Amino acid sequence: MHAPLLSIQDLRIAFHRKELSPQEVVKGISLDIHPSETLGLVGASGSGKSLTAHAIMRLLPPPPGCRVSGCIRFRDRDVLSMDAPELKAIRGNRIAMIFQEPMTALNPLHRVGKQIGEALDVHGTVSGKKKIQCRVQELLDYVGISEPHRRMQAWPHELSGGQRQRVMIAMAIANKPDLLIADEPTTALDVTVQAQILELLVRLQKEMGMAILMISHDLGVIRHVADRMAVVEDGRIVEEGKTRDIFNGGGDHACTRNLLIAEVIDPLPFSESGGNPVLETSGITVRFPLRRGWFGKKKWFEAVCGAGFTLHRGQTLGLVGESGSGKTSLGLAVLRLLACEGRIFLNGKPIHGLAQKEMRPLRRSFQVVFQDPFASLSPRMSVGEIISEGLAVHRIGDRKKQDDKVVKVLGEVGLDPDMRFRYPHEFSGGQRQRIAIARALVLDPDVLVLDEPTSSLDRAVQFRVLALLRELQQKRGLAYLFISHDLKLIRAISHQIAVMKDGCIVEQGEAESIFEAPRHGYTRSLLSAVLT
Repeated sequence: MHAPLLSIQDLRIAFHRKELSPQEVVKGISLDIHPSETLGLVGASGSGKSLTAHAIMRLLPPPPGCRVSGCIRFRDRDVLSMDAPELKAIRGNRIAMIFQEPMTALNPLHRVGKQIGEALDVHGTVSGKKKIQCRVQELLDYVGISEPHRRMQAWPHELSGGQRQRVMIAMAIANKPDLLIADEPTTALDVTVQAQILELLVRLQKEMGMAILMISHDLGVIRHVADRMAVVEDGRIVEEGKTRDIFNGGGDHACTRNLLIAEVIDPLPFSESGGNPVLETSGITVRFPLRRGWFGKKKWFEAVCGAGFTLHRGQTLGLVGESGSGKTSLGLAVLRLLACEGRIFLNGKPIHGLAQKEMRPLRRSFQVVFQDPFASLSPRMSVGEIISEGLAVHRIGDRKKQDDKVVKVLGEVGLDPDMRFRYPHEFSGGQRQRIAIARALVLDPDVLVLDEPTSSLDRAVQFRVLALLRELQQKRGLAYLFISHDLKLIRAISHQIAVMKDGCIVEQGEAESIFEAPRHGYTRSLLSAVLT
């Protein structure tokens, strides 16, 4: 085998805080990446995967806040000792990176064509405005974006998640790098777009001969694309080898075995519905104004078209579909947080015609858990204040009783009640999601709408949250509307499934029957795109 393209030896990363002892988070990682190969780096959240990638690119804070030691050699040059001109010559040129969230990585104030062109201009790969524009169009076409001459004029917010990720890939490969670092590049994408992005990366690697460092918590992704894989636990590599051998052998280290086990969870047994439905909807239609056409006539986009479902106490309805299919719009419409047409019955009572003031006392009966807990939890409020806010709004009990309820619900979601005095930034992603669930549960609702509640968590934490939701459902008789693009999670939590496409529910029924014998072609295409 050829000499390594990138060689990391005894990489250590420590963060220093005032009046606190240094905290070492990466503890001696060593690994090699060879030309034209894909190395998968896997591990739980906080294990040090992304920090390792940022160290390769020299994107970590400077000393004394962060200290990096060890050796990172790229083509026999030590990255950690490079001066600014040397670093500029390889960063974004010989080594490129695709970040996890393209909407955060892309500049919202510049059109995507300008941002791709900047990568060419900075490194002098292409000179001249017209030549850069032509190259940008070629790159957009190369990564599968239709109408590149028009899309290059778009702002990041005007593109879908899959299109933004393709723009990030176009920017990364603009200078034909030797090494591409992909940090969770498909985490927030639905299964079909995820498969397209991975196929694109595999094709680009073959055509350009570049090496890829693929960082992911999804073992299906690693199994699909990686030649070798390294498992990281608590800042150390605990197992490394050929991907095929590790998957077939089940892993030698306990951490690897736990990650593999976390990919499998038994589906819920079918539960017969009993009594009247807790939530019943029909003919839900959501329209968004686009622009005025000829003679001032307003044009509309139908995000949801006549959708309806029935949800019984103690059951979960999984709502699945690609990005843009209308899942979240339907969930918000059911919550009466989005204007809609149609009929909504909560515990047999019609709520579709109620004004917002009339809705307020009913809101404690159905609550929502959002996709990103860090964005939905106020950073200025303690956990106790966040959870008790709903009790205060609905004037439930005095402060002592409210605090007692907070203590009780934190215990239910598996958190230490003393944590109520801390703030959201002091918690991990899984803990923040438990706090968001506690905030919803404290009002004793009948229905929980869970909108992609685990998409940003690693698989082991995802299934711990699902196990918690199962337990709470059995204990409280809760009804869940679980919105997700992850079919593994949907199968693990749902009794019933509704499949959405272009705003319409195209198939609905018992979970196992849909997974074992899907009737609609779109459902079959979704299931065939799942990586195992």
